[in-house]
Amino acid sequence: MKLFLVLGVINGFLAVALGAFGAHGLEGKLTEKALNTWEKAVTYQMFHTVALLVTGLILMKYQVASLNWAGWLFFIGIILFSGSLYIYSTSGIKTFAMITPIGGLLFLAGWILLGYAIVKFL
Repeated sequence: MKLFLVLGVINGFLAVALGAFGAHGLEGKLTEKALNTWEKAVTYQMFHTVALLVTGLILMKYQVASLNWAGWLFFIGIILFSGSLYIYSTSGIKTFAMITPIGGLLFLAGWILLGYAIVKFL
């Protein structure tokens, strides 16, 4: 599905931009722990950007519902996992850190559905 390719490109751009911002714009403004949290958010965003792109490429050839679900789970997982870590690392508000595991569960479910689709349909 072209939408997942576009979302992948946007998230790839954002991951690089946010990584650079964390390394150059936030250095000295956040604690080492907060910067590590920011980096974790960037890393997971980029990994799941690749998953979005792969899902979109496969969907261009095979229209499978589990692939569509996987793409949405990866995208929403990026928002919840990485987004909550970005906010938590800059604000210190622990409530945002409690959202992160939900995003992680969505990532796991997305990988399961991607794997299922690959084994069953490809």
